[in-house]
Amino acid sequence: MSGCLFNIDGGYLEALCRGFKSSILKQSDYLNLIQCETLEDLKLQLQSTEYGPFLANETSPITVSIIDQRLRETLVVEFSYLRNQAVQPLAEFLDFITYSYMIDNTILLITGMLHKRPVLDVIAMCNPLGLFEQMEAINMTLAPSDLYNAILIDSPLAPFFDNCCWEQDMDELNIEILRNTLYKKYLEKFYNLCKEIGGATANVMCEILAFEADRRAIIITINALGTALPKEEYVHLYPCCGRLYPEGLLALGRASDYEQVRLVASRYAEYGTLFEDLNNLDGWSLEDKFSGYEAKLHARSFMQQFHFGVFYSYLKLKEQEFRNIVWIAECIVQNQRNKIRNYISLL
Repeated sequence: MSGCLFNIDGGYLEALCRGFKSSILKQSDYLNLIQCETLEDLKLQLQSTEYGPFLANETSPITVSIIDQRLRETLVVEFSYLRNQAVQPLAEFLDFITYSYMIDNTILLITGMLHKRPVLDVIAMCNPLGLFEQMEAINMTLAPSDLYNAILIDSPLAPFFDNCCWEQDMDELNIEILRNTLYKKYLEKFYNLCKEIGGATANVMCEILAFEADRRAIIITINALGTALPKEEYVHLYPCCGRLYPEGLLALGRASDYEQVRLVASRYAEYGTLFEDLNNLDGWSLEDKFSGYEAKLHARSFMQQFHFGVFYSYLKLKEQEFRNIVWIAECIVQNQRNKIRNYISLL
């Protein structure tokens, strides 16, 4: 019965999303891509996949940035169609997906203000999935601390800025603290939304978002070690919705070196293995291993039906695919063929 009710409003879009997912590159496609000698070869090889002639109008010489930009445009077209057809509660769920990109774009704008970069250049660097109406009114002559009252108070991000401290002299550290504060609130609100939706959506999405929250807590701790940032400040940046919450987060807050962070993670089987044998994987960092584990979670979400998690997972899988293609393209351009196989397998 739940499947029948889901299909009334969500069945068509879920089926469409699963159809989009079939376009994700297979291992055989990657084997062909890594054999390319030039970006023109890469362009031709991508044309033989589901991407088709998406670079057909680009004149030579093609660049890595152009490839990255055109890849993202293909995803925007697909996501926009899904969002335009969606009704509640799927519409709100899809909106929440875009809020993370809005946060990234906002931080990019604040950084641009700090370095007095031209506004059009900064907006051109923004993720198109995170563009919002108020960005058109951005004036780079504003101080970062004035941005909220001038622009962001009317944006969808306004609830995430509650109680945020806007420093008069915003520097790189304060901007990074602001980014993590926004992501903490975003993940907690998104997690609660998925619990309210319930059913398979809650089962799938809460597992994915819990992992994202735990990853951010671990990375925040590792990055803060050895810096002047007091523990009482960075522990407040931990999202309170993951498997680590609350005992694991308390233990992370007491960690004073990398080994202690590893010991905390080892209490959780799925995280402990990610810290093992890092030196034995050529070119793979801890964040690479996190990304590999995340890709498995997203691929697994397609094994269930009648839930919204497939939309989120498809988007994340495509983004990792873009990073893979850009990585291969960069290795070709920089003649780093010994590293060209260091991409994240998706399927």
